[in-house]
Amino acid sequence: MKDQIFAAIERYETIIIHRHVRPDPDALGSQGGLACLIKDNYPNKRVYVTGEETESLMFLNRMDDVPDSAYEGALVIVCDTANRERVSDGRYMNGDFLIKIDHHPNEDPYGDVMWVKPEASSVSEMIAELYDYKPDLVMSPEAARLLYAGIVGDTGRFLFNNTTPTTFKTAAKLVEKPFDRQALHDKLYEVTLPLIRLNGYILAHFEMVAGVVGHMRLPLDLTSSYGVSPEEASQLINSFSNVAGIKAWVFFIEESDQIRVRLRSKGPVVNAIAAKFGGGGHPMAAGATVYSWEEADRVLAELVQAATGENA
Repeated sequence: MKDQIFAAIERYETIIIHRHVRPDPDALGSQGGLACLIKDNYPNKRVYVTGEETESLMFLNRMDDVPDSAYEGALVIVCDTANRERVSDGRYMNGDFLIKIDHHPNEDPYGDVMWVKPEASSVSEMIAELYDYKPDLVMSPEAARLLYAGIVGDTGRFLFNNTTPTTFKTAAKLVEKPFDRQALHDKLYEVTLPLIRLNGYILAHFEMVAGVVGHMRLPLDLTSSYGVSPEEASQLINSFSNVAGIKAWVFFIEESDQIRVRLRSKGPVVNAIAAKFGGGGHPMAAGATVYSWEEADRVLAELVQAATGENA
């Protein structure tokens, strides 16, 4: 698979890299880290990164203005995106050849080549693996910064159980490069005052079911009253994850036309629940979208059933 990826990179002169909507550090880290790999080692190629930007993560990597004409005869690579409908920038199908690189369960196969590795902590870890596959490749400090950020983001600073010995070994190699790790951590976990205030509200008002399932509803008028966007509010998903006895938890975050569902777990499989509502993700971290609070109640009932074997 890696041979096929490198063969495609070497074959095409224009390469456009996509990732998922509502990007997180791994989406941006893997996208940007792969772009650095190609730019640093194949300097004559035209490399673009595309997708909508999130203001709080612009310090990681900025997107390019990619003209439609660039897709003609181009290689397109999509990072960290399990489902086609979640690819940011729908033009990803307009290229000549498509590669999918992902670490989610491969429930929506797409692309001419697919490298899918669910056991990897992150796609950033997978991109770092590409460097090891060809030992003569140069890794710039910027590539290391981006890939390290992606790994840190998807492992929760190495606290989640997707962190493996390979993850630690990969991170150790990345921090050998001269980038400012302290500055990166500071920016990754910097929180605005409105978000801190909302976090206080969440800690005071979240509810528990049977002592093992936590849940929180964030209606749009509530987040707006704190001056926080729904996207920003989703960063608080782990606010009460360290409550004694908790096995799983869910946030319901209302947007103008839908309710985002964010599921997390310390044991019960939650991506199967997300799939019932048109979503997906990892066994311990998944998401979906519902369109009414009644649907949200059904998600909660499914989560309680998974955690306790009982109906809510």
